[in-house]
Amino acid sequence: MVKSTLLNKIIFTCFAWLPMHCARAQKVFSVPYPSQADVKVFLVKYESQAELCVFREKNASAASGNEGHWHFTRYPAQADLKVYFVAYEAQADLKVYFVPYPSKAGWKKREKMHLLQ
Repeated sequence: MVKSTLLNKIIFTCFAWLPMHCARAQKVFSVPYPSQADVKVFLVKYESQAELCVFREKNASAASGNEGHWHFTRYPAQADLKVYFVAYEAQADLKVYFVPYPSKAGWKKREKMHLLQ
C-alpha cells in the first residue's frame, strides 16, 4: 500500500511537470540597452538568412519552450528571456526572421539553441 502511494505521487509529479516543458512559446521582453540583454538579436531580411524563424504569439498562455514561438511581454519581470535588437549583423548572437504562420517557426541552425535555454 505504501509503495503504490509513493508510485502514485511520482507519476503525478511527472505529469504535473510535463505541460510546463511542452508548451510552445517563450515570453520575451525587448530591452533598451545591450547590457541588459540575455541575447542580442539581428533581424534578417530573408528567411534563408535566419538561424531562428520566430512566430509572434498573441497570448501568453503557452509559457515556455524553445521552438521559435515568442510572446512579447509588457514588463521585464514577466519575461523568460530579455533580447536586444542590434543594428548590425556582426553584433548579434542570433539572427532572426519573423514568420507569418506558426508552422513556419523553428530553428534553422540547431547549434544556437543553447542561447535561448
